[in-house]
Amino acid sequence: MYIVVQGEDPGYDIFVNGRALARNEDALEQLALQLGVKPLLEFFSADENSLPLLIEAGASSSKLMDKMQAPQWYAAEDGLKTVNALIGALGAAPHTIGSEGPAVLSELLEYRVVLEKTAARELKWHLAVSWQ
Repeated sequence: MYIVVQGEDPGYDIFVNGRALARNEDALEQLALQLGVKPLLEFFSADENSLPLLIEAGASSSKLMDKMQAPQWYAAEDGLKTVNALIGALGAAPHTIGSEGPAVLSELLEYRVVLEKTAARELKWHLAVSWQ
């Protein structure tokens, strides 16, 4: 899972690996729901050009397929609510979601940096998924 920022070039590095987040999405979704925040996958969006690639890569999740419309963009502050809640929950005990907890926490911290920069510039964002 990686962050896409609206526009051609936001003027800062938006790269975050996101592989540990993707591998642990089920546990993170459950944790987000327990914390009363939107799960990360709720910020997913793709456009009609992504659909063939997603299908070819094996995307069959109804959650993902339901979002196959025009790209949806979200306020960075909304993403920060989720990311900060997850960081708060995992900060003291990252292994509560399994052995990859420290890697998940590290990626969440990187997401926070990107989303803070996105918010400061009043830009919108969404998550994308790569099966590469």
